[in-house]
Amino acid sequence: MPSPQSPEPVNPQKLRRGVARVWHATGYSLAGLRAAWLHPAFRLEVLLALVLLPAATVLARSWVEAALLAGSVLLVMIVELLNTAIESVVDRTGLEWNALSKQAKDMGSAAVFLSVLLASGVWIAALAERFIP
Repeated sequence: MPSPQSPEPVNPQKLRRGVARVWHATGYSLAGLRAAWLHPAFRLEVLLALVLLPAATVLARSWVEAALLAGSVLLVMIVELLNTAIESVVDRTGLEWNALSKQAKDMGSAAVFLSVLLASGVWIAALAERFIP
């Protein structure tokens, strides 16, 4: 047991600096992506991204359009990761029904829904601009 004068850090990552910190943080990020892959919604979004990200480069007439198209797709994936994290934390606290737990999960789901609406709007507008005279 550590003495009061030299308490052990709760998380050794907090003591890392520079390249070591970035290296370990990258490992944690990759572990998060592997964990997200277990969720069907994230897998679907990755598969859509494999189609839409190359399509963004073909469809876009400028780098700004390409950035908007690709960014909207990536935003959906980012929001899905955050929603999955919220759901995991809520489930860790207990699987019994709770109004606040439901509210947190519903808000995460709403965030994903809004990001999908945004991405859909961006893609529809780009396709209309490109193909409708």
